[in-house]
Amino acid sequence: MSDLIIANIVIADRTYRLKIEAHEEELIRKTVKIINDKILEFKENFAGKDMQDYVSMALLWFATEQNKTGEAMISIQETEQKLASFEKHLDKMLKDITTT
Repeated sequence: MSDLIIANIVIADRTYRLKIEAHEEELIRKTVKIINDKILEFKENFAGKDMQDYVSMALLWFATEQNKTGEAMISIQETEQKLASFEKHLDKMLKDITTT
Protein backbone atom coordinates (compact mmCIF):
# COMPACT_ATOMS: atom_id res chain seq x y z
CA MET A 1 0.00 0.00 0.00
CA SER A 2 1.19 3.52 -0.78
CA ASP A 3 2.57 5.72 1.95
CA LEU A 4 0.31 8.79 1.88
CA ILE A 5 1.29 12.03 3.55
CA ILE A 6 -0.55 15.31 4.04
CA ALA A 7 0.84 18.25 2.05
CA ASN A 8 -0.35 21.81 2.35
CA ILE A 9 0.33 23.62 -0.90
CA VAL A 10 -0.37 27.21 -1.83
CA ILE A 11 -1.40 28.19 -5.34
CA ALA A 12 -2.32 31.81 -6.04
CA ASP A 13 -2.64 32.68 -2.35
CA ARG A 14 -4.97 29.76 -1.63
CA THR A 15 -3.99 26.81 0.50
CA TYR A 16 -4.91 23.28 -0.51
CA ARG A 17 -4.52 20.26 1.73
CA LEU A 18 -3.66 17.17 -0.30
CA LYS A 19 -2.98 13.54 0.45
CA ILE A 20 -0.07 12.55 -1.73
CA GLU A 21 2.39 9.71 -1.99
CA ALA A 22 5.59 10.51 -0.13
CA HIS A 23 7.80 9.88 -3.14
CA GLU A 24 5.81 12.47 -5.16
CA GLU A 25 6.17 15.31 -2.65
CA GLU A 26 9.25 16.90 -4.20
CA LEU A 27 7.79 16.77 -7.71
CA ILE A 28 4.51 18.31 -6.52
CA ARG A 29 6.29 21.09 -4.64
CA LYS A 30 8.46 21.89 -7.67
CA THR A 31 5.37 21.93 -9.88
CA VAL A 32 3.57 24.27 -7.47
CA LYS A 33 6.59 26.59 -7.53
CA ILE A 34 6.57 26.67 -11.34
CA ILE A 35 2.85 27.43 -11.35
CA ASN A 36 3.16 30.21 -8.77
CA ASP A 37 6.15 31.71 -10.59
CA LYS A 38 4.16 31.71 -13.83
CA ILE A 39 1.15 33.31 -12.14
CA LEU A 40 3.42 36.04 -10.78
CA GLU A 41 5.01 36.54 -14.21
CA PHE A 42 1.59 36.92 -15.86
CA LYS A 43 0.44 39.24 -13.07
CA GLU A 44 3.46 41.49 -13.62
CA ASN A 45 3.28 41.51 -17.42
CA PHE A 46 -0.41 41.39 -18.35
CA ALA A 47 -3.55 43.22 -17.35
CA GLY A 48 -6.13 41.04 -15.66
CA LYS A 49 -9.25 41.61 -13.63
CA ASP A 50 -8.47 39.23 -10.80
CA MET A 51 -6.33 36.30 -9.69
CA GLN A 52 -8.50 33.86 -11.65
CA ASP A 53 -7.32 35.50 -14.89
CA TYR A 54 -3.68 34.87 -13.97
CA VAL A 55 -4.38 31.32 -12.81
CA SER A 56 -6.16 30.65 -16.11
CA MET A 57 -3.21 32.03 -18.08
CA ALA A 58 -0.80 29.87 -16.08
CA LEU A 59 -3.01 26.82 -16.61
CA LEU A 60 -3.06 27.43 -20.36
CA TRP A 61 0.71 27.86 -20.40
CA PHE A 62 1.24 24.68 -18.35
CA ALA A 63 -1.09 22.59 -20.52
CA THR A 64 0.63 23.88 -23.67
CA GLU A 65 4.03 22.94 -22.26
CA GLN A 66 2.75 19.45 -21.44
CA ASN A 67 1.48 19.05 -25.01
CA LYS A 68 4.87 20.13 -26.38
CA THR A 69 6.53 17.50 -24.23
CA GLY A 70 4.07 14.87 -25.46
CA GLU A 71 4.67 15.86 -29.08
CA ALA A 72 8.43 15.64 -28.54
CA MET A 73 8.08 12.14 -27.07
CA ILE A 74 6.01 11.03 -30.07
CA SER A 75 8.62 12.49 -32.41
CA ILE A 76 11.40 10.66 -30.56
CA GLN A 77 9.49 7.37 -30.76
CA GLU A 78 8.85 7.84 -34.49
CA THR A 79 12.54 8.61 -35.05
CA GLU A 80 13.57 5.53 -33.09
CA GLN A 81 11.25 3.37 -35.20
CA LYS A 82 12.61 4.84 -38.44
CA LEU A 83 16.20 4.31 -37.28
CA ALA A 84 15.45 0.71 -36.31
CA SER A 85 13.90 0.09 -39.72
CA PHE A 86 16.88 1.72 -41.44
CA GLU A 87 19.26 -0.40 -39.37
CA LYS A 88 17.44 -3.59 -40.39
CA HIS A 89 17.60 -2.52 -44.02
CA LEU A 90 21.35 -1.85 -43.76
CA ASP A 91 21.91 -5.19 -42.04
CA LYS A 92 20.04 -6.95 -44.85
CA MET A 93 22.05 -5.11 -47.49
CA LEU A 94 25.31 -5.95 -45.69
CA LYS A 95 24.28 -9.59 -45.44
CA ASP A 96 23.43 -9.67 -49.17
CA ILE A 97 26.82 -8.14 -50.05
CA THR A 98 28.79 -10.57 -47.89
CA THR A 99 26.97 -13.66 -49.18
CA THR A 100 27.58 -12.84 -52.85
